[in-house]
Amino acid sequence: MTNIAICGANGKMGKNIYNCASEREDCKVIAGIDIYTKEYADFPIVETPAQLPVKPDVIIDFSNPASLDGLLDYCFSTGTPLVIGATGYSDEQIAKIKAAAQQIPVFFTFNMSLGINLLVELAKKAAAVLGDQFDIEIVEKHHNQKIDAPSGTAIMLANAINETLDNSKHYVYDRHSRRQKREKSEIGMHAIRGGTIVGEHDVIFAGNDEVITLSHSAASKTVFAAGAVNAAVFLKDQKPGLYDMSKLV
Repeated sequence: MTNIAICGANGKMGKNIYNCASEREDCKVIAGIDIYTKEYADFPIVETPAQLPVKPDVIIDFSNPASLDGLLDYCFSTGTPLVIGATGYSDEQIAKIKAAAQQIPVFFTFNMSLGINLLVELAKKAAAVLGDQFDIEIVEKHHNQKIDAPSGTAIMLANAINETLDNSKHYVYDRHSRRQKREKSEIGMHAIRGGTIVGEHDVIFAGNDEVITLSHSAASKTVFAAGAVNAAVFLKDQKPGLYDMSKLV
């Protein structure tokens, strides 16, 4: 049995994670962390990790990058593994996450969906086959409440492709001020925000007289919640290190 604490327990993702865990027999949510401490299930919700009444086996964080330092302090002091599913981290915060993995097990990914992580592998394969013969563009669509752009998933896709191509590409996020032809070394990234779109990502390989598009669309947040719970159960018995969805795909 994996005992889980959810950071961001009162958010939409927090409640989805609780629902997913409740349907399984190998894990249980025993506590939540949220500045809003209203309880909605059979576990307590506290404002900070330090106030947790019992030590969980794993913490799943889908809150806000501002929570990172407090979570790391608690996990360092207790040896608690941490699953990080929030987005919008700065480069400095990502460096902290990677450094933390030297002391505790950390599961960190920009997207918890198994489908998205399969898309990453397919995009890498396409990039390896197509090389510099095709222009690469990434289009991501999300709901109108999402703050960061481009999405962490779009960046994850671009980084995976770029690594496959020996980091020979640079990223272009906006073209309205660019009065010049597209360079071969570009990966274009475009963000669309509107309505209640959960998450859609297209990786476009555009060549001479043909276009290949790899796509993923999420119909609900449940796919991310299920991935996070899978990650927590996996992470419980791991040694210190940095893990991602490649371990589960």
